[in-house]
Amino acid sequence: MVGIVIVSHSKQLALGVRELAAQMVQGQVSIAVAAGIEDPENPLGTDPIQVSEAIAAVFSDAGVLVLMDLGSALLSAEMALEFLSVEQRQKVYLCEAPLVEGAIAAVVAAAAGRNIHQVMAEARGALAAKATQLGMVNNPVAVVDSNIAAINTESPTREIRLIVSNRLGLHARPAAQFVGTAARFQSQILVQNLTRNTELVRGDSINQVTTLGVRQGHELVISAIGSDADEALAALQVLFATNFGEDNATFNYPSALGHEVTPASHGELLGIAASSGVAIAPVVHYQPTPITVTEYHVDNVEAEWQRLQTAIRTAQQEIQAVFSQASIQIGDAEAAIFDAQLLFLEDPVLLEAAYGRILEHHLNAEATWQAVVDEVVTSYHTIEDSYLQERVDDVLDVGQRVLRLLTGNAPANLHLESPAILIATDLTPSDTAGLDPTKVLGICTTSGSATSHSAIIARTLGIPAVLGVDAQVLYLADGTLMALDGESGKAWVEPESHILEQLQVKQEAWQTAQQEARATAHQPAITRDGRQVSIFANIGSISDVQLAVANGAEGVGLLRTEFLYLDRTSAPTEEEQLVVYQAIAQVLDNRPLIIRTLDIGGDKPLPYLRIGFPEANPFLGWRGIRLCLGLPELFKTQLRAILRASVGNQIKIMLPMIATLTEVRAAKVILGEVQAELNQAGIPFDAAMQVGIMVEVPSAVAIADRLAAEVDFFSIGTNDLSQYVMAGDRTNPRVANLVDALQPAVLRMVQQTVQAAHTAGISVGLCGELAADTLATPILLGLGLDELSVNPQSIPAIKQAIAKLSLGESEAIVASALQQDSAEHIRELISTSVIPPG
Repeated sequence: MVGIVIVSHSKQLALGVRELAAQMVQGQVSIAVAAGIEDPENPLGTDPIQVSEAIAAVFSDAGVLVLMDLGSALLSAEMALEFLSVEQRQKVYLCEAPLVEGAIAAVVAAAAGRNIHQVMAEARGALAAKATQLGMVNNPVAVVDSNIAAINTESPTREIRLIVSNRLGLHARPAAQFVGTAARFQSQILVQNLTRNTELVRGDSINQVTTLGVRQGHELVISAIGSDADEALAALQVLFATNFGEDNATFNYPSALGHEVTPASHGELLGIAASSGVAIAPVVHYQPTPITVTEYHVDNVEAEWQRLQTAIRTAQQEIQAVFSQASIQIGDAEAAIFDAQLLFLEDPVLLEAAYGRILEHHLNAEATWQAVVDEVVTSYHTIEDSYLQERVDDVLDVGQRVLRLLTGNAPANLHLESPAILIATDLTPSDTAGLDPTKVLGICTTSGSATSHSAIIARTLGIPAVLGVDAQVLYLADGTLMALDGESGKAWVEPESHILEQLQVKQEAWQTAQQEARATAHQPAITRDGRQVSIFANIGSISDVQLAVANGAEGVGLLRTEFLYLDRTSAPTEEEQLVVYQAIAQVLDNRPLIIRTLDIGGDKPLPYLRIGFPEANPFLGWRGIRLCLGLPELFKTQLRAILRASVGNQIKIMLPMIATLTEVRAAKVILGEVQAELNQAGIPFDAAMQVGIMVEVPSAVAIADRLAAEVDFFSIGTNDLSQYVMAGDRTNPRVANLVDALQPAVLRMVQQTVQAAHTAGISVGLCGELAADTLATPILLGLGLDELSVNPQSIPAIKQAIAKLSLGESEAIVASALQQDSAEHIRELISTSVIPPG
């Protein structure tokens, strides 16, 4: 739990503040006082030694918040840090919040289990409720902002001006990156859109940053106030310099946006062309159950605040599960939409406003949450930019999710029994991401736009969509025949025979083109000089494997089993897992299925595992095989299910996060125990089932020759390997350029692993994002990989890329690439290499 230190010139004042704050939480929080000096004639003053001793008295790994009154108290607190170790200093935060109000807000937040940054945000916003009650302002958030800005004027201030080059400006994904970066620094970040002459807003608030209405060409001024101001601005500057990782040349717009739309004729409904394709099917209405919010008075405001926080935490877990699944189904770029939703739930301005309403007005959590979300929605509607106005859908989506959890409403059910066209007023991004393209053949809504996140997801899923049609479609009976053309933006209800024939011709032509593409994808991936590479799929569900097989997958190179463990209150049983593994194997029809055992830990905690401690760096912590070996019963349950599913199927086991020989041998011992138990019980399994490992830790590469003697195959995970080799975090923009799988050091690791595997006579594949990058295909081919495992949508493109290459040319490119000094130079080398078409 976060500790609190009160620094004041007056010992009596400090003791009084501590007593008042302690009463608020019944002594649950450690509070230390450093106040006054040992001089009877002049007792007012502060002592750095006292401050350092107070910090030590309440120190915890959760952090310490130091509150000061004025003048020399700040200097004493800063000097006190010099008496601490470097490790301790990193966990101590000096806060400019008002002493009395800030202390009370901080201890309440600490007692509620909030982290140091959340506790500091509560302390900083402590004057909001008082100002509102006194009628000084209508918007408590504004008080928080002006109060912080005023207090920080004595701190070092730095400022930069930038021109935004992103094609769509700071829409949800880049805004989320901006806020996530800003929040990592102690300095206060303020942003102003000079082009639109907006007010300054907080850079750590996703909503305030989005409502700046930043578009391409706009000029921003970004101020950083605090000790690490220069570092904060440098990190933000990197984001803008790299276009937030976006390619301005391409964006997932529907092709119809570039064409003239013909007017509707008799019997047609004209809408917005949002996702190309023709659909003809009966309609099914989707109408989510409305959530009714009743406002009422609560006496226990802290219990109510806890109730809201619990709902928010559960919503975060649900969105994380949606994000994980969406990453597999629609790719990381589009799934980043849900990153912005997670940031919305962490927005300090939003949380401060909610806490203020509950504390001051004794409002229930439902009414409080509805009110603060409505305020955000209103602010979005004031943006002049229509594209950014559409981001309100994301706000409503996440807002409704929390309300549903607070009210106990069941989640919406979008699982159709038979193929149909979905009719709705609108679909949220979460709704759309969960659709099954084999059942939802088309989407027709009365609102929405071609640039909404729901439309973007529909296009990625390949579901034809016409949006913004006349509301009369909402009154159609389920089962009514409808046809829609997502390219022209038109829909027909019970279309006449000649219209139906025209659309069927167009649909058949489109389906023929798709079938031809799939037919090509179903051919083996063979280079011009006869080298064949197996192309497998990375999947995370049964629907994924169906899509993978349809796109030409020759097997599954990575089944992420984490989806079985997420979004539930207990671990999946052996029988539950068995059913899923058998269903996936059945779709594969004896194609290889590599099942990765549970790869989860401190970075993706499962509440029901009760690991019992937070990890300072979960990326380097108890995860993957380490967790499974530490929880052998959990591990055995999964191994039993996999072994039982192996009968009559080509299933292989893959162990994640292997760093030592001891881990492999320990896992094989447990596997042997499970096999012996099954034998004794007379339960059949494939005794010859292969066991492989993920090579994603540098130590595994260093001992790859020894590991190869222990297992049947390797699969290189370049996503994690790149971060471990380059000692960088992909989510940190200051080092993002280092964390590139085409870095020469990473490629040399891949080369070393391939050579060790082939020397030992075992196969080696690659299942990281690099495998789906067609620019990298000649490198991977030249390195000698036997198998590439990619997301299902990428399979046809990778097979086509391999067909245009020759092994000899690829090996020559690799020889040169390994001598380059950066990933950028390697990309240039590949781009300039002449690869004749096949």
